[in-house]
Amino acid sequence: MTSAEYWFNFIWLVAYFFVLIGMAGYGFHRLLMVLLYMKHRKNTPKPAGQWEEWPMVTVQLPMFNEKFVVEGLLRSVTAIDYPKDKLEIQILDDSTDDTWDLCKQQVELYKARGFDIVCLHREDRTGFKAGALEAANAVAKGDYLLILDADFRPEPDILKVTIPYFTDPKVALVQTRWGHINREKNLLTKVQSIFLDGHFALEQTVRNRSGRFFTFNGTAGVWRKCAIEDGGGWEHDTITEDMDLSYRVQMKGWNFIYLNDYVTPAELPEDMDGFKAQQFRWTKGSIQVCQKMLFTIWKAKIPLKAKLEATTHLTCNYSYLALIFLCFLVAPICMGAIKPTGVMAWDGSIMPWLVGLLIFFGTVTVCIFYFVAEGIVRPNRWKRVFYLIWPLLALAVGMAVNNAKAVIEAVFGKPSEFVRTPKFGESGEGQKSIEKRSSGYKALKSVIVPVLELMFGLYFGALEVIMLITGNFLTFILMSPFLGFFYTSISSLARLADARRQRKRAEAEAAAAATKS
Repeated sequence: MTSAEYWFNFIWLVAYFFVLIGMAGYGFHRLLMVLLYMKHRKNTPKPAGQWEEWPMVTVQLPMFNEKFVVEGLLRSVTAIDYPKDKLEIQILDDSTDDTWDLCKQQVELYKARGFDIVCLHREDRTGFKAGALEAANAVAKGDYLLILDADFRPEPDILKVTIPYFTDPKVALVQTRWGHINREKNLLTKVQSIFLDGHFALEQTVRNRSGRFFTFNGTAGVWRKCAIEDGGGWEHDTITEDMDLSYRVQMKGWNFIYLNDYVTPAELPEDMDGFKAQQFRWTKGSIQVCQKMLFTIWKAKIPLKAKLEATTHLTCNYSYLALIFLCFLVAPICMGAIKPTGVMAWDGSIMPWLVGLLIFFGTVTVCIFYFVAEGIVRPNRWKRVFYLIWPLLALAVGMAVNNAKAVIEAVFGKPSEFVRTPKFGESGEGQKSIEKRSSGYKALKSVIVPVLELMFGLYFGALEVIMLITGNFLTFILMSPFLGFFYTSISSLARLADARRQRKRAEAEAAAAATKS
């Protein structure tokens, strides 16, 4: 081997291991979450007292073109067990379709039944959801604000469970855990539910009970209005205004409460487009908040463990860039084009142990994390994670292009619209999903991301074939989740093709109707 080849191999391997070490670091964090959960799992929060008289509460329902779920949402909200004279309902409607007309009808209906309900309609979306909440807070009657996205279906006792925690004057937020109405709809919703259960049942619980910061999840939580004002109010320079406000309020000394044992059901995206839009927004927004808040967090007079956890939380989505780098780095190593030399030689060295350790923290700890989380949420059905663990890993890898694009846009400050997640009503509302999808929501307009995903899928498909031919079965197994690029790309392209077919059919029907007339 020449000197040039030696140094090329050396640099390639150094880059490879740096990427692995970085990703393993986040895997170690997941293992730490599991250990901390075991330590703090019995530290269930309790209310400081009870109210002699229930305080005034405003329920805020931000929405944008949510015509399929408005009626179900209002049925659930008006069924909340709370004194009518202490309850105000604000529909915060920025819609540009006929949702506005439906909201007006619903307001009149429930006003006639004695509810204090109003629809605040904006003709522009300045600030998106944050702007709508900011405008609504200025006229809200309640000292406490229950925020619910349009697909959430609160239980009747949600306020009588959460409001007692505010007898502690330092409590700013009480967050309930998300449930999943359509968990069993298809493979995508099943895998999503496991992803979210890991975040809500494990991460959020640990952060709260171990004295670290956790963030409002944008919905299914109750805020003390004056705490929002003390934290600087809703700001819309990021698209995850909930995360941004959470850090600002907690750094002011306010406390948050997370109720892991109380569930507020909601709807999961059922198709890949909806899931990608949601993940893109969450990923980009978290990086925006990272750039905005991380140095402020480190300068704040808060516990070191809170700073470290916030750092991990805000930077974890950079791992999607690392995953893309890994996609390019790993193939030459698997095929033997890059060979360890010198201190990196495989024979008689620590390298096999190092690789094994990195794989453990990069993959096995992730599996442990979701096994434990599912055991918390569904103790009688946690074993289902065994047959869903490969799809879970494959989907996580397959989302790398979509989410890496979100990271890059955030880093370079590219503005983007707040794209809300499609909602169709999955709680027995008699929905006809095909008609709703064709009439109410559009598929992705660009094929750039799914085409790139398809190219990555073909790249790793060829690599897997080579691994089989050469008998490298262990590498074949370890690399198999990278075939998830096929899933994310083909699902999006099929959805896009279906949308185009429906558009052409609608145009043909319109032309035929015009001819007849």
